[in-house]
Amino acid sequence: MTTTFLLRLAVTATMLAATAVATAQRPQYQAEDSILVEKLLVEGASQPKQTNLMVFFGKKLCGTPYVAKTLERNNTERLVINLRELDCTTFVENVLALTLCTENGKTDFCDFCRYLRNIRYRKGHVTYPDRLHYFTEWIEDNTAQGFVHEVQGPNPPFTAVQTVNVNYMTTNTSQYPMLKGNRDFIRQIARNERNISKRRYRYIPKSSIANNRLFRNTIHDGDIIAILTSRKGLDTSHIGIAVWLDDGLHLLNASRLHGKVVLEPKLLRTYMAGQRMQTGIRIIRKNQGVLP
Repeated sequence: MTTTFLLRLAVTATMLAATAVATAQRPQYQAEDSILVEKLLVEGASQPKQTNLMVFFGKKLCGTPYVAKTLERNNTERLVINLRELDCTTFVENVLALTLCTENGKTDFCDFCRYLRNIRYRKGHVTYPDRLHYFTEWIEDNTAQGFVHEVQGPNPPFTAVQTVNVNYMTTNTSQYPMLKGNRDFIRQIARNERNISKRRYRYIPKSSIANNRLFRNTIHDGDIIAILTSRKGLDTSHIGIAVWLDDGLHLLNASRLHGKVVLEPKLLRTYMAGQRMQTGIRIIRKNQGVLP
């Protein structure tokens, strides 16, 4: 082979690699996703100042089909924007991104993508190990960015303590297509698991959830509710958005049981009583103020 031919091969390989990287860094979405996002942002901008935007946008997505693992379909990690199919985590992430955009005067789809990327990924790095897979690390990273904070008092009702002990992903790699055979990813996920394990957080036991002044002052409409689980290796099993009705606290969520986004008709306490492995709730609140 001539030197010129080898040089051309090298240049071609470099261009192909650069194209692959650029493709991986571009958000993945359909036209109807971007249209819906901008429509919702326009609607949000026209709401009265006192509107609870977390609840507003959450209710706007009611009826959207519940579909699990919509982020697990690619061979390469991409920022997936999919408002046509939601699971409990992507539902909350999209609602939070819409809320942050609206509060900061952003009505452009690109701004929404930027917020969603920073919400979903550690320091906004779109790689599989940097996706915030465990909700405890999601809380910590989004707290560090100034998007949210975790409510840890008063006591009562925060009468119990969770000691996090996670290893579900690295002990069940067959359930995660991108982990299969990828020792480097498994090693990085294991490190992330160790980083949050042994940490302790106050929570509200499910049996104590009540409809009284203490609880209404402690949990606010629009708070993110993280439901804890006794399942080995996990910290949480479900998340949603708090909504108070006359009869008590309900969960606005992407529901596997109902097959869509719904405002759960049962009281949260009643719903959790029927879920044997659910133990209690942690409360995460969106911060106020303008963010970059």
